[in-house]
Amino acid sequence: MKTFTFHKPTELEEASKLLKNVGQGHLLAGGTDLVTEMKQGVIEPNLLISASDIKDMSGMVWNNSGLTIGSMVTLDEIASDADIGSRIKSLAEAATSIATPQIRNIATLGGNLCQRPRCWYYRNVRFNCLKKGGEKCFAVGGSDKYNAILGGSSCYIVHPSDSATALVALKAKVEIFRDLQRITIPIDDFFAGPEVDVTRENILEPGDILISVQIPKESMDGKSVYLKAKERQSMDFAIASVAVRVKMEKGLITEAGIAAGGVAPIPWHLSSAEGKLIGYCVEDIDVKAISSEVFADAKILGQNGYKLQLVQTYLERALNLVLR
Repeated sequence: MKTFTFHKPTELEEASKLLKNVGQGHLLAGGTDLVTEMKQGVIEPNLLISASDIKDMSGMVWNNSGLTIGSMVTLDEIASDADIGSRIKSLAEAATSIATPQIRNIATLGGNLCQRPRCWYYRNVRFNCLKKGGEKCFAVGGSDKYNAILGGSSCYIVHPSDSATALVALKAKVEIFRDLQRITIPIDDFFAGPEVDVTRENILEPGDILISVQIPKESMDGKSVYLKAKERQSMDFAIASVAVRVKMEKGLITEAGIAAGGVAPIPWHLSSAEGKLIGYCVEDIDVKAISSEVFADAKILGQNGYKLQLVQTYLERALNLVLR
């Protein structure tokens, strides 16, 4: 592993300046993904900036607007929080599904949202794929069992974050520190597919820092669920996942949020499925028809066709759970 300089700032301004002015600098949160990339030789940073002492990025705050979760809050803190478990069930389920207790005790929400893809071509130094500045996606015509069936265009990685899928369905927002200012944007706008920039998965520029995630109070109304399919039950990334949240009043669906994970380069917001729920009576909903229609644009590469049936099935199950 290449030697690097280590800094531990206490203020956002200092951390942002270091990230912006020093080439190949990386922000270190829990380090469960970043350190793995370093060990694999995928990245060789000359500077690591620890965010552990930046107070603006820690803690959880409940208020009349909802819940704000600092990006340095660990996944275990989210998974074990009683209020989140009772009021934002899908987020608690997503956090609990990630890795192992030991990893969840270190890994952070911000790190989980910003982690890099697990595609073995990206993670293998022998392949200079599009994601690393190369000329081709080796999954096309190669081993594509775990690659995307939606939104792939030129690059067919899948976004590995479980929490991201749940947060998209919850219509969350993220707060970013950029150019000495704090900006808040919908989480949908935080993620960027290969058609925007094939070398990254979000909109963070050098010097930008993800401060927190905000879940609006209205997203806590109703019922929510997160379902995840994985090969190993002990610890694994999603090969397909679904997050659903609905609010009903007198049998009428008034609000809905739906997202799929493990099937696209970004958490896939299923807005068309939401449109097939909002304004309709529960007894008129055909979940099988919805799950079939919303994935009509899926593109099968070769070995990943099973993902289509899997994500359709999980969407049906999730809808049945929240609508019954």
